[in-house]
Amino acid sequence: MNEIWAVVHAEREALIRDLETVPPERWATPSLCPGWDVHDVVAHLADDAKTTRLSFLLRLAAARFDFDRYNSAGVARERAGEPQRTLASFRAASRRTTGAPAPKATRLVEAFVHGEDIRRPLGLSRDYPVAHVTAALRYQLGAGVALGGGKERAHGLRLMATDAAIDVGEGPEVRGTTLALLLAASGRPVNSDELTGPGVPALTRDGGLHHG
Repeated sequence: MNEIWAVVHAEREALIRDLETVPPERWATPSLCPGWDVHDVVAHLADDAKTTRLSFLLRLAAARFDFDRYNSAGVARERAGEPQRTLASFRAASRRTTGAPAPKATRLVEAFVHGEDIRRPLGLSRDYPVAHVTAALRYQLGAGVALGGGKERAHGLRLMATDAAIDVGEGPEVRGTTLALLLAASGRPVNSDELTGPGVPALTRDGGLHHG
């Protein structure tokens, strides 16, 4: 778990560095996360970093065990009027090692997927550690969509990574980097040249493909 936290902390710090140079008006850019802009996702990350097992359980109960309501309340709690205040809140919590009572790999999923939710619409890029993106992808492929995973999206498909030893499932093939596969399995749109194979339309039917 210490290794996972080291990766999460590094990803948080890298994202904070990237966001420090983003003008306030660009924080209103729609993210890859449906219904949230960049500011919302940063607020969610700040809230997530501050979450403890107890606060998660209490707030989930207050949200009547509705995860969408729970997440919306967290965004409202952390989203400040000025983007830099939200960023300062995220920065202050970035080294924490608390979280909801969930599998360790969810920390990696949050870091990589939300990192791309923010970076791609802003035209930013990052080289993520492939071994840990692979761990996040394997988790997503085993977790149901209702829990934020991608098991149903990948069902009946063979996913093959071009940059790691990933070859899972049976059916029409989908080839791409571990990051592209992770995003698609998580219901996020990817660029049309990032995935190839006859299974692409099935995997991307939720998030879709960006062309151009």
